[in-house]
Amino acid sequence: MSKELQKIENIQNISKLSVGERINYLNKLKKEIIQNEDNIYSALHNDLNKPKFEVYTSEIGFLINEIELFITHLNKWSKPKKVKSSIINFPSNDFVYSEPYGKVLIISPWNYPFQLAILPVLSAFSCGNTVVLKPSEHTPETSRLVNKIISKIFPSDLVCVVEGDYKVASKLLKLKWDYIFFTGSVRVGKIVAAEAAKQLTPHTLELGGKSPCIIDKKTNLKIACKRIVWGKFMNAGQTCVAPDYILVHKSIKNDLIKELSYRIEVTYGKDLSANTNTTKIVNAENFNRLINLINANKILFGGEYNSDESKIYPTIIDEPNINSEVMQSEIFGPILPIFSFEKVSEIDKIILSNPDPLALYVFSDDKEFSENIIRRYRFGGGVVNDTIIHLTNPNLPFGGIGNSGYGSYHGKSSFDLFTHKKSIVKRKMWLENNLRYAPYKNKLNLVKKILKYLS
Repeated sequence: MSKELQKIENIQNISKLSVGERINYLNKLKKEIIQNEDNIYSALHNDLNKPKFEVYTSEIGFLINEIELFITHLNKWSKPKKVKSSIINFPSNDFVYSEPYGKVLIISPWNYPFQLAILPVLSAFSCGNTVVLKPSEHTPETSRLVNKIISKIFPSDLVCVVEGDYKVASKLLKLKWDYIFFTGSVRVGKIVAAEAAKQLTPHTLELGGKSPCIIDKKTNLKIACKRIVWGKFMNAGQTCVAPDYILVHKSIKNDLIKELSYRIEVTYGKDLSANTNTTKIVNAENFNRLINLINANKILFGGEYNSDESKIYPTIIDEPNINSEVMQSEIFGPILPIFSFEKVSEIDKIILSNPDPLALYVFSDDKEFSENIIRRYRFGGGVVNDTIIHLTNPNLPFGGIGNSGYGSYHGKSSFDLFTHKKSIVKRKMWLENNLRYAPYKNKLNLVKKILKYLS
């Protein structure tokens, strides 16, 4: 076993810390993140060239809000919940206990490498689990910083970080865990699910997919384009819920292209060299993949790239073949295909060729149109007249369905995800109903009447 993997040998099967002790650790974690703000900016700049504004809003601030939510509500969430008792068990009191699973493995991605590593860790730990985190090797400076922060705050037998590449992840998956939480691609998600199934390990897959953005002819194009450009090209399109492609009513397609192009220039300048706040593509493999997608399609706007800096200018492409490579899997980059439609039925062919996206967005002033779209397709979550913002509400569970994964978290949903719900009936001893006991002679008809009355 490698030196990194040896870290997990002493990890406890389950945390024995009280709720109050766990809250103390959360306060320490919050303080440490705040004190490391400049180091977080530096790490994410070196790994992804992320602007400070995006780092704070999508990584640091988002995370601090989640920590504060757990600090405020963990004591309440952890208490047994009394539920209505069944008359059959009278007299009794019935409860649901939330208990930790035990040892949890978390494998985090590179696109938001600070927030998406620490958020599930703090959630699982808060619930009383012990945690092993495997951060992404594609963002090494951020992974090292995450390791440093977690190692400083948490005892190594409660939470530890194991750095390394896919070979380390593969070895970890072959060990026995009580729960596995994975964020990443569909391809790797299938591997995780297969390994978890071998030991019947419960798990969550936070994947992605081709999230459509549907634009009705009745909409405010100026505001719609402003919000689409923000959601699509933030983090250079390397966001699991970014709009993957647009479906626009044919009558306003040309107007949409003009407004999108204008908004991109306002946001990112007229050429790649004019803007220093452009996140880079994470590595050469993904950069070359994206350039090949651009070169294989008709460019409506953009298309400029810089190989030395691994940057791509936001690019709009026109009506690619739905069987082409760009439509076969999530783009995960600053490329935005545009399709046109006249009837809603025309949308089906495109969306259903990549079913169950993680997100869906619809822009329309027609409430009936929007409601029809929301109910027509299966997807993880979505927004009417904006993009991405559903992630910011901790009262909304975040997760996929089908091809985009399963299991959801954020806020109270995170607590529910990392705890097993144990049902407990506490009977009283002062009354005994002998109806259920043998001998059963002359009891069946009475039982039927009672059960019919209770139904």
